[in-house]
Amino acid sequence: MNEDISKLPFSILTSKEIKKKLGDLTFITATDGNHGRGVAWMAKHLQQKSVVYMPKGSSQMRLKAIQDEGANASITDLNYDDAVRLANEKAKENNWIMVQDTAWKGYEKIPLWIMQGYSTIMSEIIEELEKNKEKPTHVFLQAGVGSFAGAMQALLTEIYDSEKPITIICEPHGANCIYKSFKADDGNPHNVTGDLKTIMAGLACGEPNTISWKILRDYSNFALSCDDSISAKGMRILSSPLDKDKRIISGESGAVGIGAFITLCENKNNYKDLWQKLNINDESCILCISTEGDTDKDGYRNVVWNGHYENN
Repeated sequence: MNEDISKLPFSILTSKEIKKKLGDLTFITATDGNHGRGVAWMAKHLQQKSVVYMPKGSSQMRLKAIQDEGANASITDLNYDDAVRLANEKAKENNWIMVQDTAWKGYEKIPLWIMQGYSTIMSEIIEELEKNKEKPTHVFLQAGVGSFAGAMQALLTEIYDSEKPITIICEPHGANCIYKSFKADDGNPHNVTGDLKTIMAGLACGEPNTISWKILRDYSNFALSCDDSISAKGMRILSSPLDKDKRIISGESGAVGIGAFITLCENKNNYKDLWQKLNINDESCILCISTEGDTDKDGYRNVVWNGHYENN
């Protein structure tokens, strides 16, 4: 459209006039849930079509939520990364617009925009912390392809520079591509293949975002590979707060950070070397970010009510 985005507020962007200028478009993406729902929601408001592919094993509740936004959504028999490839093939075949939150060589502009959008989360958090004259000393960030974690890390580095907090990247054992890339220590991203099994559906990704990997590689401090029970523990802790803390309903992918932190606290002797390097003490300010609620209510109840994935 060759328009200045600052002159296109939501009310104008979703108007009939803009629809007429754009014509008929179809947006396509692959998702474990949240991203695809967002794409479908925006397509609906733009009066356009959307197609969403989900990896095998995806929640029926998350599928229905995307379909309820008007998308042609379906669960494939592929893992996440192969579902992304399928979506990209369909985009090329049909001249559709690929809106994916991971990047690869030749496809980086839209993922970068999405990461910039993610960064508003950290911007708002820092704004709230500064009101209370607080600054995080440690940040636990969950990662799938690493887009969210990379966006958070980039803003933390931009704002705090040399005084940036220590950042710890958390992933599931079954899809720990960032962890394996850190462990390889050769500067390159390393993929994880197979079924990518984990209850942390939003993090079940085996190939790092090429943009965010460079940010995490250069500026993050640690990467943890976490058992599903760690995420489940985080969900139960947030659901059953102590004293006057507010209850937080957090889904599997959102709770792994707090689960990892509490697990480390409770098992200091088992992680002496890591604990010493983290330098967490009574003066530390720990930041964890829950990125989803109970978008799979059955799964949430099984963990929080029925004790699935009990603490190790």
